[in-house]
Amino acid sequence: MNRTTVRVVVGVLVAIAVLYAPYYFEPVWNRELSRAAYFAIAAMGLNLLTGFNGQISIGHGAFFGVGAFTSAILVDTHGWSFEATIPAAAVLAAVVGVLVGIPALRVKGLHLALVTLGLAVLFPRVGQKYIDGAGGVALVRPKRREFDSLLSFLADDQWQYLETVLIAALLFLLAWNLVRSRVGRAMIAVRDQEVAASTVGINVARVKVGTFALSAAYAGIAGALSVMIDRAADATNPLLAFRNSIEFLVAVVIGGTATITGPAVGALILVLLRRHTDGLIEGKEVLSPAIFGAALITMIYVLPEGIVGGLGKLFGRLFPARAAVPATAGAAGPDPSTTTTTPTEEEP
Repeated sequence: MNRTTVRVVVGVLVAIAVLYAPYYFEPVWNRELSRAAYFAIAAMGLNLLTGFNGQISIGHGAFFGVGAFTSAILVDTHGWSFEATIPAAAVLAAVVGVLVGIPALRVKGLHLALVTLGLAVLFPRVGQKYIDGAGGVALVRPKRREFDSLLSFLADDQWQYLETVLIAALLFLLAWNLVRSRVGRAMIAVRDQEVAASTVGINVARVKVGTFALSAAYAGIAGALSVMIDRAADATNPLLAFRNSIEFLVAVVIGGTATITGPAVGALILVLLRRHTDGLIEGKEVLSPAIFGAALITMIYVLPEGIVGGLGKLFGRLFPARAAVPATAGAAGPDPSTTTTTPTEEEP
C-alpha cells in the first residue's frame, strides 16, 4: 500500500466519522464538537500568520471578539439572518487586522507578540465602554430561534454542527490551496528569509499585512460561529480575549505549526481537555490553564513539530517514498560489452 492510497483511505474514514458524528452523539457533545470546529478555524487563521508567515500574535482573541459582536449585534438589533452576518464579521475583523498589521510592520518577534497581547487585553475594555447589551453590560444574547435549523429533518444541534463543520472544511481547503499558491510561497519566503524575499521582488509589507488581514478574518468567522453555538457575545470578562488568544496559540503548537490539519487536531484536543477538566474542583479557572500549559510543554518536549508533524515522521518511516527510477536506456546497468577501464599507474 503506497502513501497516496493510505492518505485517501484515512481521509475517507475521517470524513465519514465527521459526517456521522451528529447522528451518533447527544446534543451536548454535538455542541462541544461544534466548539472544536470554530476553534479550529481561529487556530487555522493564527497558523497562517505564525506558522506560514512567521508573525507571532497573542491577540487573536480580539479579532474573535470583533466577529462575535458583529454577528450578535446584527442578528439581535438589526434583524439579520445569522448566515448573512458571517461575511460581515469576516470583513470587519479583516479591517481591524489591517489596522493592526500596518503598524506591526515596524516590529517583529517578541515585540510583535507584546503589541498583539496589548490588543487582547484592550478589547474587553473597549467592549465594556461602547457595547450596551442587556442590563447595560457588554453582553449580547440573540434569541434562540435565530439559530433554528433551516432543514426540518435536522435537529438544531445537528444543523449547527454541520454548518460549522462545513464552513471549517471550506476554510481549511482555502488555506490548503493558498499555501501551495504563489501567494503562499511568498508568505513562506518572508518567514524564512525576509531580506532574500525582498531581493527577489516580493513585496514584504503587502504580504505581511495581507496575511494579518486574512488571519483576522478567519478569527472573525470563528467568533461569529461561536455566537450560534454559545448563544452570546461576551466582553464582561476582562480575561476572556486573552485566554482565547493563548488557547488558539496552544492549539496550533500542539497540533503542529505550518501544517494544514494541525490546528484542527489541536483544537479538538484542547476542547476535550477543557470539557474534562472544568468543574473537577473549585477554582477551575486555575486548573484548566495549568493543564493546557502542561500539555503544551509535554508536546514541545516529546513532539517538537506537534502531533501532526510527529505522525508525519512516523508515516514517512512506515511508508518511505520510492526513489524515482531514471527513464534512460542504461537504467538497468552498463552493457558489459561496451564497458571500458580507466588505465591505472600500474598498467602500461
